[in-house]
Order: sequence, then C-alpha cells, then structure tokens
Amino acid sequence: MTNYEIMFIIDPTLEEEKKNATVEKVQEIIKTGEGEVSNVDVWGMKKLAYPIEKKNEGYYVVIEFQAGIELPKELDRRLKISDNVMRHMIINKDAK
Repeated sequence: MTNYEIMFIIDPTLEEEKKNATVEKVQEIIKTGEGEVSNVDVWGMKKLAYPIEKKNEGYYVVIEFQAGIELPKELDRRLKISDNVMRHMIINKDAK
C-alpha cells in the first residue's frame, strides 16, 4: 500500500452539515476502495490565493491515507464531478 495525501477545498456557502457530509463521503470512498485513513485534518475557512467560482474563501480539508494504485484514480474521478468540492489535489507521499 502506498501513502497518499489529499487536500480539497469545499464550497464555503454550504451548511456545516453538508461540509461534514462531504468529508465523510471522501473517507467512505477511501474505505470502500480498500484504503485506510490515517489522519483527517480540517483546516476550516481560509482565504483563497485567487477567486474560484467568484468565491474568495474556501473550507480546506487534508486527509492522509494508504491505498493501492487504483484508488486515487477513482477518488479523482468522483471529486471532479462533485458539486461541493471546488478544487482537490492528491499527492503520492512515497514518490521521490
């Protein structure tokens, strides 16, 4: 299993329940893809470096996890079509 880290920015206009549900949904995708979540770090509301979808703030979340090589591809696909996630980035922490 490879170590990965995903950072995603959730739409700041969503209600707190929907933000938490989005974080839970990402964790569930990882767990059903035979991955293992090791750390969830919610940064909360932060100012964006540049406006995204006419918004100047975003709700940041970082999740560290271990998984096989296929899970990040599926996670990337699902987050691209999510209306709640404005941006995301998956990093392979084992790559040199």
